[in-house]
Amino acid sequence: MDIIGHLTRTVSPAVLGDDQSPAKKSLLEQFYAIFAARLADKDTYGRFANENIARDDQSFYDRVWTDGSHRDSISRELAGAHNVDATAARGLVAMAAPLAYHEIKNLAGTTPVPQFLSDNSADYQHHIPAWASAVVPAGMLGAGAAAGTRISDTTSMAPLQHKEEESGSFMKALLPIIGLIILGALAWALLRGCQDNPEPVATPVVTEQSVEDDGQAVAAVATSVEPASIRIATGEANTLYACRMNVGDETLQTTIMNAMSSTFGNEADKCRADVDDNFSTDMLAAAQLASILPIIKSVPNASMIIKGDEIVVNSADADVLDKLVSDLQAAAPALSIKAEGPLDLQSEIDDSLVAADAAVDNLGENPDPRDVARALSIQVINFELDKAMIPEVNKPFLDRAANVVQEVPNVELVIIGHTDNQASDAYNMELSRDRAEAVKEYLVSKGVDASKLTTKGMGESDPIADNSTEQGRFRNRRIEFVVNDEATLNGTGTSGTITNDAIDPDLNPLDSNNDDMTVDGDDNGVDATVPDPDLNPLDNNNDDVLPDGDDPTQGTVLDPQ
Repeated sequence: MDIIGHLTRTVSPAVLGDDQSPAKKSLLEQFYAIFAARLADKDTYGRFANENIARDDQSFYDRVWTDGSHRDSISRELAGAHNVDATAARGLVAMAAPLAYHEIKNLAGTTPVPQFLSDNSADYQHHIPAWASAVVPAGMLGAGAAAGTRISDTTSMAPLQHKEEESGSFMKALLPIIGLIILGALAWALLRGCQDNPEPVATPVVTEQSVEDDGQAVAAVATSVEPASIRIATGEANTLYACRMNVGDETLQTTIMNAMSSTFGNEADKCRADVDDNFSTDMLAAAQLASILPIIKSVPNASMIIKGDEIVVNSADADVLDKLVSDLQAAAPALSIKAEGPLDLQSEIDDSLVAADAAVDNLGENPDPRDVARALSIQVINFELDKAMIPEVNKPFLDRAANVVQEVPNVELVIIGHTDNQASDAYNMELSRDRAEAVKEYLVSKGVDASKLTTKGMGESDPIADNSTEQGRFRNRRIEFVVNDEATLNGTGTSGTITNDAIDPDLNPLDSNNDDMTVDGDDNGVDATVPDPDLNPLDNNNDDVLPDGDDPTQGTVLDPQ
């Protein structure tokens, strides 16, 4: 097995997906050889040898070749030699670089990467074009190591999931995947380059923009953006129970939604998306969703989380879960598939508070209110069973949250309570509302202007996970903060999509429509020139703004509150 062949079988499928363009395959084949030669240089490798390189770190390519003219030369020459657009070529190699880096490290095993690549240069140097002499170490175009040099003793020589092709076609198989990765990297860089002052984001990771010597704006990752993700839960009879996604742009959102619609039909409208440049604009699994989604759909009461290059699944049935992992691994061999572990409640709470603190640290001055809401939503408030008292462990962070809300003048938030499905709908609705009120009351007690905060109880009606497992029920019991703005109050967002979880404006869940914040006459006795006044027909009072007959069991006397 040669190095280029290994990269062809492992990296290329993740980069190109269904794009089997021979030109892009050949382009990637040459890039792998140039990339390997570059890593063989000890000084180059030493710059990032101790870094934890993320597989979606699209700025890694810029750190391998710090000279902008060298990067331009590589993309220009590869594009010209393979009749591919130069911009697309740059995107392909940028996305392929971190993936190829990890595979080469795995091949090297305990051998230092530069030594491993120098010892095995005969495996790839014949793929390096003459024009690359300026961008690879001296001597790499000449004699290499003798043929037959061992790869690493620690590396398995067994074939991977993809079928190995004959010599010459290995490289071609790599090109399509690399093309898609590079295009995604370019789109992300251009999107960031268009922003004069990108706002700091409210997660533990942030991005910044830099300008290279050639004047081209590119993304420079201070740490890294949060990987794009999608969370899916199924119900009975192959139905979609819950769906949430976090994506960096509408292009990726559309890609995922198209795949969801193809698999789940109109039920895909349940998917809600947080679209923000805090998240990555690419997802390794996106090109394979057509194979992945039917598998999870076939398993009732199961859950799946896709994030970065990892898929985590769960089911209440251990045998079903084992088969689910096996089927997904066969369908997506380039991804890491694993079953969700047992719920470690204390760790979940502690980790959430650490992450929430880090998110607040990264807000910076004059943060976007949506970033504030997202940061505050990270914490897990684990209320006692049937209780609405704030746990002591959450109070230090809520104290800090109170300071943040007071310091940001334009922040108006809705605090939304959610429950699992372990009680009646009416009970869960009341409990979720009480818990949201408890959070508001605590923040107000710490100095927050009460007019900045409103509350809403959703009960079990808006799950983000399954309710058949302990882990899923834990995730459904949550407090969310969302921005209270005009679009939120009037429900004018795109169908199936929310901006930071815009609230449902329906104040009367017993009627047949969802327009109670606007004028309607959907209930008997309501004047069609005023909004539906019943604020909550499920409670034990009649808190209507105007007397009407929509809650006849509670009478028509106005509640003074």
